[in-house]
Amino acid sequence: MKKILIISIVVVVIGGIAAYFYFSAKKYKVPEWKTTRVEAGSVSVNVTATGSLNAITTVQVGAQVSGIVSKLFVDFNSVVKKGQVIALLDTTLLFATVRDAQAAVAKAKVQVELTKNQFARIDTLYHAKVSSKNDYDIAFGNYGTAKADLQAAMATLDHEKTNLKYCTIKAPVSGTVISRNVDVGQTVISSFNAVTLFTIAKDLTQMQVLANVDEADIGQVKVDQQAVFTVDAFPYEIFKGHVAQVRLQPVMVQNVNNYIVVINVANPDLKLLPGLTATTTIQTAHHDSVLKINANAIHFNPPADYLDYIKFPDSMKGKMQAHKVAGNEIPKPGSMVYVWVKRNDVLIPVMLQTGLFDGSFIEIAGDIMDGDEVITGLGGGPVQATPPTANNPFMPKMPSRKTTR
Repeated sequence: MKKILIISIVVVVIGGIAAYFYFSAKKYKVPEWKTTRVEAGSVSVNVTATGSLNAITTVQVGAQVSGIVSKLFVDFNSVVKKGQVIALLDTTLLFATVRDAQAAVAKAKVQVELTKNQFARIDTLYHAKVSSKNDYDIAFGNYGTAKADLQAAMATLDHEKTNLKYCTIKAPVSGTVISRNVDVGQTVISSFNAVTLFTIAKDLTQMQVLANVDEADIGQVKVDQQAVFTVDAFPYEIFKGHVAQVRLQPVMVQNVNNYIVVINVANPDLKLLPGLTATTTIQTAHHDSVLKINANAIHFNPPADYLDYIKFPDSMKGKMQAHKVAGNEIPKPGSMVYVWVKRNDVLIPVMLQTGLFDGSFIEIAGDIMDGDEVITGLGGGPVQATPPTANNPFMPKMPSRKTTR
């Protein structure tokens, strides 16, 4: 009787335990996970900016004298050589002033000769003690004044000749005329600032992009970094260049400081034109042949009830909390973070070292392989699950009994 009672009690206890696990399994629903796979590839950190294309050297050709444009020898897109005559101003008035200055020089020379002879006579009489000291001083002064007047007249003549020469406009550099601002018959008035008649690009086979880089990104940009850009004129072509200069003078754009980054680019076929808007990408860092995952994976943490469900140790929770990454935070290269990897239908936390972040993917290194499934978030609805006691990596392993035959 006692034996039957004991057996009944054992059966009831076992049935109760089985019923507890059965109903617990029926009650908890394991969430659907959003996953991504670890990929092997390259990661690049880029800075994007917009700017405009310009010739490396652009010279504005102006007029230093006023006058009427009488002739033009070049037009838009004309190729010119250094020293070539490209325009003429009317010389009528300036030629007249040169003639007047020449006459003034001739008059001054006559006056010098006259006062020189007078001084010579007075000097002879003075030394013969026939003329007074006063007459000697006056003659000497008149002679000196005449020589000074001659120098002034000659300087005026040189000035007028120079102005006459400025009526002939010559190209200061070899290049291409990209702008013509005057027409024949137009009056050019030169005041404090020289009037710009032409703009000449020295060499259009070498261009530069002046890109406006935001102050938040300028710290990553260095000289000699590689850059690529596109222009709307050729939407299917990618042009390459390199950073030649980072200018220190800030430029305010919509209340934000920007810095001009000069990107040099070759233009051998002259496709790129001055003034085109360029959308630029500057590569500030690049790693090849690395493992990478979607950055959402480093921010994911399973729900608390799931951690209880898989009997996740409290000691591990504290360790993971110390390496937790905030939702809007991107860890700097070399940081240690945890990601959750799906193995045998159970989530396993794996500590990894982070590297470069390209805006979507982040470089990782550690106990992980190409193709591993990493959790990035929760999916749609829950699915039926059974307790993962058999595959739970956090439960202690019971020793197995081996039998030999």
